[in-house]
Amino acid sequence: MSNPPLRTAPAASGTGLRLGYWTPVYGGFLRNVGDEGMPATWEYVRALSQEADRLGYDTTLVPELYLNDRKGLHAPSLEAWSLSSAILATTERLRVLTAVRPGFHLPAVAAKQSVTLADIGGDRFALNVVAAWWEQEAAQYGGRFTRHDERYEQAREFVEILRGTWRTTPFSYAGEHFQVTETILEPKPRVAPAIFAGGESEHGRETIAGFADSYALHGGTLDEVREKVADMNARRVRRHGRPFDEFAMSAYVIVRDTEAEARRELERITTVDPASPGYASFEEFVRNSQLDVEVSRREYSVGTRGLRPDLVGTPAQVAERIRAYADAGVTLLLIQSSPAREELARIAEQVGPLLR
Repeated sequence: MSNPPLRTAPAASGTGLRLGYWTPVYGGFLRNVGDEGMPATWEYVRALSQEADRLGYDTTLVPELYLNDRKGLHAPSLEAWSLSSAILATTERLRVLTAVRPGFHLPAVAAKQSVTLADIGGDRFALNVVAAWWEQEAAQYGGRFTRHDERYEQAREFVEILRGTWRTTPFSYAGEHFQVTETILEPKPRVAPAIFAGGESEHGRETIAGFADSYALHGGTLDEVREKVADMNARRVRRHGRPFDEFAMSAYVIVRDTEAEARRELERITTVDPASPGYASFEEFVRNSQLDVEVSRREYSVGTRGLRPDLVGTPAQVAERIRAYADAGVTLLLIQSSPAREELARIAEQVGPLLR
């Protein structure tokens, strides 16, 4: 089943690419920098969300992690779903794309929560279904951590129950991972929340082509992104007769007046300390994921391979590079930047007009 888009939003460029950003639930994005001036508090997230809404950002991704994989296990982090509700209630246009990991949720309960969140936000709510990778976190919080391929089957069943309860009353389902019996879910959603998902293994790609509306990519080179867009659209056309609705890519963005200044900032944030608190979680991520590219220690510095697109330079250089990714098939750029409020304002004011 393919859901209609949540809303029609102004495009950031003639090719239709829109700008979004990551909500910093863990007090920043940099593993090698301690205090980024963006604390893991609702006060900071509220100010950031309202500023991003005013600046015209289209979407914020709210990641779901109960432990802090950027700053270390003992560092604070915020819970994604309650935070999403607050963001929706205090903004007017911003779409909230909330991560959900099926091993930590009951699907019928998540379906009910999703309808409520969509109602709070006037249908500005979407879901990013994540096949979790962090075994230590699952052990601490009681999540179900299954083998790699099985996690995608778990995600598929989860989405089938979401959609089933959204459209049918009563709804029953008997799967290997989840079961529901005669579930009554009212009210039904006015617009079914869009389902994003990302994965790179053969099994992950094929399963996502079956259950997701849109595909989420980690950062990649232009060639890597072109390949994934073409491959995933071909799979989705084969499964459903139409391509994906959206392709979202995560990227870390550095904009400065000169390229030299931007490169100096890049060097500052990528000076790797293997003893930093987040390094162990990075090694576990690589160990428990079937990635289709090698991740360097330098790329570890910001996560989600955000440096791989190389969106670093002057406003004109970054705008040109973003246009190239739009041409490669990316429709939503999910920006990481630090400190987020200042950098998102700089990007909106200096890069945004060049894209339009």
